[in-house]
Amino acid sequence: MTALVAEARATTNRVARTFSIACRWLPRSVRDDVYLLYLVFRTLDDLVDEGRSEASERVAAVEAWAAGDPSARSPEVDILNDVSRRHPLPRVALAEFCAGMREDLAGVDFATEQDVDRYCYRVAGTVGLVMASVLGTSRFDRASPAAAALGMAMQRTNILRDIDEDAANGRVYIAREAIERYGGELAPGRRAALLRDQIGRADALYERGLAGVGELRRGRRAIAAAGAMYRELLRELEREGYGARAGRVVVPQGRKLRVAASAAWRA
Repeated sequence: MTALVAEARATTNRVARTFSIACRWLPRSVRDDVYLLYLVFRTLDDLVDEGRSEASERVAAVEAWAAGDPSARSPEVDILNDVSRRHPLPRVALAEFCAGMREDLAGVDFATEQDVDRYCYRVAGTVGLVMASVLGTSRFDRASPAAAALGMAMQRTNILRDIDEDAANGRVYIAREAIERYGGELAPGRRAALLRDQIGRADALYERGLAGVGELRRGRRAIAAAGAMYRELLRELEREGYGARAGRVVVPQGRKLRVAASAAWRA
């Protein structure tokens, strides 16, 4: 498992730089398990996004594990079996994550904000629940709504950050009803009102999510830093004119580190 932890850490550092920064504030007792779980989520997401032939089979294996099937086998299941010996992983959350992967495989259309919220919960709110289980909570029933909300906020941020990249790949993760309400345009320079609305929805989720950081027994600084860094992408969207130009927004590294340090200190 040592080699796998090294792979998981390297993957996080390579493809999730913001999350990698936040992980530095995690206690050593849980840091490697967080890296391993990130590898599970990232691998399945990449397999699905890339349309790999084995994507459905690998998702099915995790679905079977989540349903309690002891015969389930895959690299991701091996990690989940290992981590679950140390932490009470919520299998229902893993099943819901797989449901989100199924939506991506099927190319599901998002007609309403409720559709988007359901998707964001499945692919990211569930990740928040799993992380809360690993970090420990004073009361999971109180912490879980905030953990899910923070994950959903980050996913809505990803959607806004990647709006042009997704559109180029034929994917739209913003609700059709919202697009139509604000003029039916996703093109740069014509989506300011839409993005103001969507940023407001993401900010409301951040408020709910970050308010629950105090419920965590470990890793408060790491989660506060991660949330603050992701949220800063929304502020960068605002600074750049709400999608006035095409492409991803990027928060300068220096500002990102200052935001993370300030949030970690407050936590």
